Amino acid sequence: MAGMPEGGLPVRGSLVLPERELHWRFSRTSGPGGQGVNTTDSRVELSFDLARSLTVPEPLRERALTRLANRLVDGVLTVVASEHRSQLRNRDAARERLAAILRSAMAADPPKRRPTRPTAGSKRRRLDAKSRRSAIKRLRGRPEE
Repeated sequence: MAGMPEGGLPVRGSLVLPERELHWRFSRTSGPGGQGVNTTDSRVELSFDLARSLTVPEPLRERALTRLANRLVDGVLTVVASEHRSQLRNRDAARERLAAILRSAMAADPPKRRPTRPTAGSKRRRLDAKSRRSAIKRLRGRPEE
C-alpha cells in the first residue's frame, strides 16, 4: 500500500488524510474542445472539510484555519482541476494542489528576525563611498578660472 494514492493523501510527515474525508465531484470542463468535451466529466472538484476533520491535529488545524480563512467556505477547502483532458490526470493534479495548500498553511512560522546593528566596517565603507561620489559630482562643475 506504500506509495499508493488510494490509501490517503500524504500532506506532511506522518499526516495522511484518509480517502473517506476527501469528497470528489466531477463535471464537464468549460472552454473549446473536440467531440469528447461534451460527454466526458473531466473537471474535478476535490473538497476537504478542514474544520471538522478528526485526522488533523488540533494545533495544525487551528493554524490552517486562520491562514486559509479567505479560501474556506464553512470550513471546507475546495480545489478545482480542469487543465488536463483526462479525469485521472485532473484527479492527480487536484490531490497535489490540495496537499500543497495544506502543507504551506500548516508550516511553522519563520523565526522572528532579531534586529542587528551595522558593523563599524560597514559604516566606514558606506561613508567612504558617499564621499567618493560627492567628489565625483563636485568635479563635474565648471572649471574655476
